[in-house]
Amino acid sequence: MNIRAIAKRSFKVLFLVAALPLFATFLAIRAITRTEESFTSFSQLLSLVPGKVGVYLRAAFYSLACPGTSDEISIGFLTTLSHRDTSISRGVYIGSQCNIGMCQIGENTMIGSGVHILSGSKQHNFSDIDQPIQEQGGQFEKITIGSDCWIGNHASVMSPIDGKSIIAAGSVVVNAVQSGDIVAGNPARVLRNRFEDSQASTPVTEAHQ
Repeated sequence: MNIRAIAKRSFKVLFLVAALPLFATFLAIRAITRTEESFTSFSQLLSLVPGKVGVYLRAAFYSLACPGTSDEISIGFLTTLSHRDTSISRGVYIGSQCNIGMCQIGENTMIGSGVHILSGSKQHNFSDIDQPIQEQGGQFEKITIGSDCWIGNHASVMSPIDGKSIIAAGSVVVNAVQSGDIVAGNPARVLRNRFEDSQASTPVTEAHQ
């Protein structure tokens, strides 16, 4: 391990220690209120911390608060998480001003600024015309996003995305995205597949007898 890696690890440990009182306060408030809103409130508070201090502090807190979340992540300014049942793997980058719902994000995935990851597409029922939509309830779904994906700025995600996929900026993902697919539009449609591109560009060599 080189000096830079040691220094980075030391910073992470320092911020992990700094986040412990904050995490303990969160647990105490959650025990009293017994609601998900306490986590959302702490996430909103942490989103306001600027610069590298904010990045390290958010990584430390979420690694403590969210099961299966690594402290080797980068979450940008003004980005909030709405559910504690969110797992973020190592190497994940999330840009600024994002809203992250209940999801699981695989290693080394990059998420641009202003991205919305919703907790599924059935959060609000609306079948009863005589009853206000806000009173009809709904259900949350944990969205899975695979490893090594790129989700462009201001995209909205409501369905699972398999690994190595690319979501173009501004896309609205309402159907499952298969591994390696490049999708764009509203609703997002498949433009092509990265694996097929790779196979097409591989030179064919003939065997000589």
